Amino acid sequence: MLAIRLPRSIERRLGKLVRRTGRTKTFYVREAILKHLQDLEDLYLAEDVLMRIRRGEERTVTLKEAVKRHARPR
Repeated sequence: MLAIRLPRSIERRLGKLVRRTGRTKTFYVREAILKHLQDLEDLYLAEDVLMRIRRGEERTVTLKEAVKRHARPR
């Protein structure tokens, strides 16, 4: 269970959306959190990889190398 306080402007926008769509506030809050959570997870993963590259623990390849390595034979 989670309780949050929203600024009135956001509460009004959310209420308007709920009335127009017939979905619940919980639905939209859950969707917003999941989307933002996915973005944060992607960001932290990218930062971890960048740090490993900078420390020389991971190497990069050019686009040309990647295409050559993963190209499907014709």
